[in-house]
Amino acid sequence: ISKYTNVKVCPIYGGQKIHHQIKQLRKGVHIVVGTPGRILDHLGRGTLNLKAVNTVVLDEADRMLDMGFIKDINRILGKIPKGKQTSLFSATMDRNLWRICNDYMDNPEKILVSKDEIALEQINQKYVKVDHNNRYPILQELISDQKVQKAIIFTRTRRGAHRLSKKLKKNGHNARALHGELSQNQRDSVTQSFRKDKVNLLVATNIAARGLDINGITHIINYNIPHQADTYFHRIGRTARMEREGTAITFVAHDEEDRLASIKKKTSTSITELKTSIKVKSGPEKKYNAVCHNCRKEFKLPFKPTNRRPVYCPRCFSSKKHRNMRKH
Repeated sequence: ISKYTNVKVCPIYGGQKIHHQIKQLRKGVHIVVGTPGRILDHLGRGTLNLKAVNTVVLDEADRMLDMGFIKDINRILGKIPKGKQTSLFSATMDRNLWRICNDYMDNPEKILVSKDEIALEQINQKYVKVDHNNRYPILQELISDQKVQKAIIFTRTRRGAHRLSKKLKKNGHNARALHGELSQNQRDSVTQSFRKDKVNLLVATNIAARGLDINGITHIINYNIPHQADTYFHRIGRTARMEREGTAITFVAHDEEDRLASIKKKTSTSITELKTSIKVKSGPEKKYNAVCHNCRKEFKLPFKPTNRRPVYCPRCFSSKKHRNMRKH
C-alpha cells in the first residue's frame, strides 16, 4: 500500500511481538491493517485510538464471519465514529453480512463482479478423475507431464497439507506446507520462500492461502475439490495474474462429481477432462461406518477408522476447524 509514497502503514496481527506494533502506532500512522483479535487487543491496551478514522475496509468479510469473528467485528465498528466511509468485500453475502451493512453503512451501494470477469478466460481449467488411493501417483505424473513450474496445491486439511508436502519433499520436489498450525513467523518464511522461487510447490489450506498475491504461479492444483463452488474460484484466481495465462487442475473422485457439477453451473468457461495413464476405479468407493468423536452420530468414511485417531462428521469437523483457526 505504502510503496513509493509517504503513507505510513502499520500491520497488526497475532504471532508478532506486540511492543514493536505499539512503538510504530505511537509514532503515528495513516493506515492500520489488522486482524480482529489483535485490533481488539490494542484497543484494550489503549494503544490504538479509532476516533480519527474516516475510512473502514472489511476485506474477505465472509471468511471472517465463517471463522466466528462477527462479535469482534461489531465491537470494532462500534468504536469508530459515524459518518466514515465503509467498504465491504465478500465472495458471498448472507444475512449477517447484510446486517453489518445496514447497521454501519449509510445507503450502501452494491457492486457485483462476475466470477467470469476475474481472469477466468485466461485460466485453462481441467479436472482429473481419481480415487482415494491414487491421488498421489496422479499428482506425481501431472507435475512431470504438465511442466509445473510454480504451483499452489490445495488440500482440505492442515494435516493433509503437512503430509503431502513431506511426501513431495521425500520424492525430490521442492515443496513446503502453509497451514494454520504454523506460527505467523513460519508462515511468513514459507510465503517469502515461495515468492522468491526458493520453493516451487506450495501445499496449502484455503484459509492459510487467503490474501496471497504472488506473480508467476503457473498452476493451481485442487488435490481435494472444495465443498463450495465459491472457494474453487478463490483458489484458481491465484494464477493468470498480470494478464498471463495459467492452468487449474481439480482432482475429482466418483463421490465428488456433484461438486464439480455445482462449479460448472457457476461459470460460462469450460472445464475439460484431463486423462492420465493411471487407472481409476469407475464405480463408487467402499465406505466405512464411523461414529463422530464429538456428537456421537454415525456417518460414512472413505477409509477404515482406527481407535488411535478420533474422527469427526463433516459438521463437527467444520466447527472444530473454525474454533482452532481463531487461536491463530
